[in-house]
Amino acid sequence: MQDFDPPPSNPAAKQLYLASTSNLKQLLTATKVNSSKATFLLISPSAGDMVSTAPKVLVPIADDSEPIEAIITIDVLRRAGADVVVASVGKQLRVEAMLGIHIIADDALSDVVDTVFDLIVLPVYKGGVPGVDNLRECEALESLVKRHAADGRLYAAACAAPAAVLGPWGLLKGLKATTYPSFMEKLAAYTTAVESRVQVDGKVVTSGGPGTSMEFAIALVEQLFGKQKALEIAGPLLMRSNHGDEYTFTELNPKSWTFDHPPKVLVPIANGTEEMEAVMIIDFLRRGEANVTVASVEDKLDIVASHKVKLEADVLLHEAAKQSYDLIVLPGGLGGAQAFANSETLVNLLKKQRESNKYYGAICASPAFVLEPHGLLKGKKATAFPGLSNQLTEQSEVEKRVVVDGNLITSRAPGTVMEFTLTIVEKLFGRKLGLEVATSMGFTSL
Repeated sequence: MQDFDPPPSNPAAKQLYLASTSNLKQLLTATKVNSSKATFLLISPSAGDMVSTAPKVLVPIADDSEPIEAIITIDVLRRAGADVVVASVGKQLRVEAMLGIHIIADDALSDVVDTVFDLIVLPVYKGGVPGVDNLRECEALESLVKRHAADGRLYAAACAAPAAVLGPWGLLKGLKATTYPSFMEKLAAYTTAVESRVQVDGKVVTSGGPGTSMEFAIALVEQLFGKQKALEIAGPLLMRSNHGDEYTFTELNPKSWTFDHPPKVLVPIANGTEEMEAVMIIDFLRRGEANVTVASVEDKLDIVASHKVKLEADVLLHEAAKQSYDLIVLPGGLGGAQAFANSETLVNLLKKQRESNKYYGAICASPAFVLEPHGLLKGKKATAFPGLSNQLTEQSEVEKRVVVDGNLITSRAPGTVMEFTLTIVEKLFGRKLGLEVATSMGFTSL
């Protein structure tokens, strides 16, 4: 069973905790115990949990893999209660995914090839063709997936992987599948190619690109756990219902964010940071050619994110703080937001950013846990995670998915982070590039 930290006693923080680990509703039982000082929530395994086994899932990753597809899949499946193993196809556990994002695997693939999995997911992106090759040319992985498929077990692939990996392995015969648009012709040589954001046919699930990753992951939850669990997980994510439509945002006090140089952006991360939000912010902004520095607030580069994904920062925060930035963006996650709020170095950087009328932003727990208590929302309209938005002094825009107020941008949850980051791309580089990124990622339909 997935391990989680004890829940916080603060009511709003507790709501975020329970939302981010919504499988606790079914897997755990809670009992309140009162003391003279506080109310604690004691959580113990339910009887059903002690006799059940979580579905076991393999997510292999390789150098040049698309990080968004991998991280969203891992995060969402762990929220649902799956036992997800992240395995490196290469010789090192540390994988350098596309756009310089560093992920540290749980195991080497060689250590898990004899394990029986309920689901194997191959996340790859068309721009990461070397990542496709790294997966397809791994004989151990090919043997494992073919054996897995022959046993009638569930398998899935995203973006280029259906056409470039499953097709050549002969695992799509007689099935309908989808892939990244520019690979559709290649896919048609192996199977019936369908233009769809997510396609389910028997024991195979395929999807079209990074922009469909959350829908893809929820489809996998439904296949493993059923429709009710999928709805339970999707709700707190705040996924949008109008998949494929252009992204929108609310803007107040419009201000130009454009620069005559590649904008320098700081993205801090910490233990407990929401990995989907962090990785999407970094990925999208680097696609827009922003100069993004990922800084660890901890005393080492490696951090363990909210759903146990291990990420590696570029530098430690105290080193990053020696420079100035055009924009500072805080991902959410309960533990990460608390670490940000407790970092004097980061808070001082944010205060200087505001005083200099430079740009800053936050999503999910961070507007309520970091910006509000440190006076960084004074005179501003903002939004935050629904269970925490009542902590914001100004409430008029809290129901909006993305809010820009002058030099500040805020948003609500993992399901709004693509819109949040695309809005930042638009503010920095213009609407044209924002739409180009959205379309190339498959978030917005052609």
